[in-house]
Amino acid sequence: MELSKENILELKVFFNHIYEYKKGVRQMVLYTMSQKYESYAINRLKEQGIAHYILPAGKNTINLFFGKCECIQVIKLLIDGSLSQLSPEKDFILGSLLGYDVCAQCTRYCEQLKRKSA
Repeated sequence: MELSKENILELKVFFNHIYEYKKGVRQMVLYTMSQKYESYAINRLKEQGIAHYILPAGKNTINLFFGKCECIQVIKLLIDGSLSQLSPEKDFILGSLLGYDVCAQCTRYCEQLKRKSA
């Protein structure tokens, strides 16, 4: 797929995520993107030797996970459906793997447990 100027603008965040991963800022990335860029993104990641995993997100979108092989392996074992259907425990693990603020993840986990038991 040859990218037009418009396509490049749409993929700017994707390119930035790859840059941050390669610089060691992130160990793993979750990027929700238009399905029309799936083959381009996969080829780009393969060319750079970056492990990845794709799950459907919405009608025309995908959730693209990429990063360290160990992290992607855990994602493959952890997630078997929609991210919105994750248990509080799986959601906590996912957030932690993605490098989200641990205290915020703890708060989110506790809130999810309260909602679940209510």
